[in-house]
Amino acid sequence: MPRSIFIQAPAKLNLALSVGALNAQEMHPISSWMVTTNFYDDLHLETLPAKSFSLFATIWNKDALRRSEIDWSISKDLVHRAHERLEMFVGHELPVKSRLEKRIPVGGGLGGGSSDAAAMLRGLNELFSLGVSMDDLCAIAATLGSDVPFLIEGGSAIISGTGEEIESLGAPPELHAVFFFPEVPCPTGAVYKQFDALSNSASQLRAIHIRALAAQPFLNPNDPFNDLAEAAKIIAPAMAEDMHEIEQLAQLPIHVCGSGSSLFALCTDPMHASALAEASTTRLHIPAVAVQTTALPPMIPNP
Repeated sequence: MPRSIFIQAPAKLNLALSVGALNAQEMHPISSWMVTTNFYDDLHLETLPAKSFSLFATIWNKDALRRSEIDWSISKDLVHRAHERLEMFVGHELPVKSRLEKRIPVGGGLGGGSSDAAAMLRGLNELFSLGVSMDDLCAIAATLGSDVPFLIEGGSAIISGTGEEIESLGAPPELHAVFFFPEVPCPTGAVYKQFDALSNSASQLRAIHIRALAAQPFLNPNDPFNDLAEAAKIIAPAMAEDMHEIEQLAQLPIHVCGSGSSLFALCTDPMHASALAEASTTRLHIPAVAVQTTALPPMIPNP
């Protein structure tokens, strides 16, 4: 009898991101405060008979606000790669039928692909009763991408190193925000190259500032910061124009999510966030959604 499980893969929000100069390994050290939100991709997994080939499908959810072509090869699909890595770790096949319904925009700076990969690791561990520890899941996750380990546990955390050092802060503070989705490409590699061109070789990480920010009992709309924002605006000038339009509408600071092109604003309460999201969508024709911070939701198994 097949068994199945439903996993929600949350978008992450960088409330603060400090980026250092390239190190000897040609990597950028970071210090970041990340939280998870209630804006999700949905992953459905169902067991298949032993020795079956696993099946993978990715589609856009009917509620998705910004869609792009799902045209990447299976070898580059993070969900498929997460499945392969866990099979290698446990030493046997894990035959499943996987259906991923996406809402989080591809390449939007919200960690959608990373969260989907983390959801696959968590879901397989539960579905097959593998008993893989959280430490081992995070180690596997680190081989898939710098954001994936954080999204294994979610909540609120200080991230350092090149993404592999995670200091969990538990449940995130209650924050209400709006995600805005400009129809603009903003390639991560190009943003980092532009950041290198703008910064000097002695760029210092603002780790102490970030830790102090995460310890505050209340976050003001102008508190978030992102060292990649100026570089992202140069790489995607249309995104910068959208930021200006949204700021004029919202009368709030607008921030870049990760390396872009998604944007966000902090709001006072859920009604404020909902009204701003609707105004951006209807008046500016920039799709937007109201979100709030949340701990990782529980997985839902079906017998």
